[in-house]
Amino acid sequence: MNERRRAKIAVLGSINMDLMIRAAKLPLPGETVIADSKVENPGGKGANQAVAAARMGADVTLIGCVGDDSFAEQLLQNLQAEGVDTIHITRQKNTTSGVAVVMVEASGENAILVVPGANGSVGNAELEQARRVICESDVLLMQLEVPVETVIAAASIARAAGVRVILDPAPAPTSVPANIHRDLLHVDLICPNQSEAAALLGKPVNSMEDAVALIKELTQLGPRQAIITMAEQGAVVFDGETVQTVPPFEINVVDSTAAGDAFAAGLAVRLAENANLMDAVKFASAAGALAASGAGAQTAMPTREQIETLLEQL
Repeated sequence: MNERRRAKIAVLGSINMDLMIRAAKLPLPGETVIADSKVENPGGKGANQAVAAARMGADVTLIGCVGDDSFAEQLLQNLQAEGVDTIHITRQKNTTSGVAVVMVEASGENAILVVPGANGSVGNAELEQARRVICESDVLLMQLEVPVETVIAAASIARAAGVRVILDPAPAPTSVPANIHRDLLHVDLICPNQSEAAALLGKPVNSMEDAVALIKELTQLGPRQAIITMAEQGAVVFDGETVQTVPPFEINVVDSTAAGDAFAAGLAVRLAENANLMDAVKFASAAGALAASGAGAQTAMPTREQIETLLEQL
């Protein structure tokens, strides 16, 4: 195999501790239910994507904030163990780290409470400290679990330096004012899933046919290129000129929680390595499929070797 260049990825995003609580049933208002188990797993879309990109062989710097609670050190140590550079993660005083409480009942139904905590403090101070890292990266990868204004400002820094900007618009920005909305979507590439694409467009995206018909409208909102991921149906890609589809990988889905994060990281890594868009999407699709075939979020992120092995089976 030819020697490939090592991708440099800057990720701006959230860092959470996910508390997974399993019980026979979810509590009703005012009801107390004895749970079966509790597991603590590092999460947050920013951290998930940073870990995924690092496992794919990239040099990754995560820009974000944690609090000064007991979770902060655990979260930082986990990222460092995964090879993610944490020098631009700020510890905010008198603040909790981001926490997500995920309650899951035996039927599979779940209810989630998210405390953004320090993630809501990611702002211009963090961007200024990380400006050089952003400008020297191949790709800036972002999501929407930190303030929208910070995401817009980071994209502006990257654009001015000629750095490719990828936005995973999750959670979908349904309540963002129209004038901010266009600034937010002024990126090189956007990669929503079908529900996020529907929220952005204000139209249902239920089938591959819907996605093919509507994907060009996404680029009219600001992005240069767009990808809509359609879970087990595959993905639809618009490179600015033509619309193409990518078939899904046949896998046994165990937990799709982190599939989107693995997909976004795969895109960032391969595009940073100068792959063309379609090759990057195939790589990202393999990464997402492998993540969905494992349990948890960061624990399910595949390695480079696993992704390339799956691709070789095509």
